[in-house]
Amino acid sequence: MLLTKNKILSPDELSSWVEERRNLSKTIVTLNGSFDLLHAGHLQMIHTAALQGDCLLMLLNSDSSIRQYKSPDRPIIALEYRLQMVAALEAVDAVSWFEETDPRAVLGRVRPDVHVNGAEYGPNCIEAEVVKQHGGRVHIVDLVPGLSTSKIIEKIQTLSR
Repeated sequence: MLLTKNKILSPDELSSWVEERRNLSKTIVTLNGSFDLLHAGHLQMIHTAALQGDCLLMLLNSDSSIRQYKSPDRPIIALEYRLQMVAALEAVDAVSWFEETDPRAVLGRVRPDVHVNGAEYGPNCIEAEVVKQHGGRVHIVDLVPGLSTSKIIEKIQTLSR
């Protein structure tokens, strides 16, 4: 069993995790996405997210939701292993997953104080309304140019030709 197991929460455990932190007056920060082929751009975003509050909760798209919104060939890394990699990061307090293709429902349940998103989605991202509706704010992080899972996949395909 991995030492990170206690940081991985099932979706059913989210409410109690959030309630415990709220009772301690902790600021909850969320960051969501597929985090497939974890790379330095992801790490920069995760680090920046962790600086926005007391507790960083990462919410990963399930394998089936990634197949629906990205490609039938994705993810490259299965959810089980993506959860383990993210949980192994010191900056991450907890990680869970959601089945939907968009995170608004899970964010409505978590009600983060701060939600972090990449600049490619901007301040009017789909998450903004639900986060603000519950009194939270959206923090936008600039991306590292050229570092994206899609760019990495393209480079690998080019090298294998």
